[in-house]
Amino acid sequence: MLEADGIKLGVLADTHIPDRSPGLHPVLLERFSKARVSAILHAGDVSVPAVLSKLAEIAPVYAVRGNRDIFALRHLPAQQELTFGDISIGLVHGHGSLWDYIRDRLRYYLVGLREGAYRQRALQNFAASRVVIFGHTHIPVNQWVNGQLLFNPGSACCPHRRSARPSAGLIYLRPGGEIAGEIFVF
Repeated sequence: MLEADGIKLGVLADTHIPDRSPGLHPVLLERFSKARVSAILHAGDVSVPAVLSKLAEIAPVYAVRGNRDIFALRHLPAQQELTFGDISIGLVHGHGSLWDYIRDRLRYYLVGLREGAYRQRALQNFAASRVVIFGHTHIPVNQWVNGQLLFNPGSACCPHRRSARPSAGLIYLRPGGEIAGEIFVF
């Protein structure tokens, strides 16, 4: 799977189909296809199995269960540790346990979104991973934290701010252990 120029991974989260969007955006699918991604990582809130089937037409798909996946996709793991080449990647939605989710919702209604708590939770879940991917906040993140790439592709359907555009990402794993992340909007 490690090509001469490395591995390209498509990354998305929070597709919310069909409750917030009728389907995957054609630009997203085209971007993953043109990039010739080796795999697609979905960080939860898929909502329906058809989304994973559509993505699988492009590349193998790895997905985790988000808070909106408790019915049709409850079989998905809450988190996954993956390895591509020799790079370890942690994949999680980021909403935590039921109690975390309830506490976070209450905090959101009282004081607004505290995005830093979600970042910290994702990093704590995968202390040994070089790349940590999470979703849930609908806010893109592409940041190095203490030697780990913390990556949230944002939402492929409905960004946190109404003025923002949907987003997804690509992660490049290059020979020699070099890692780079890219967020793109559509």
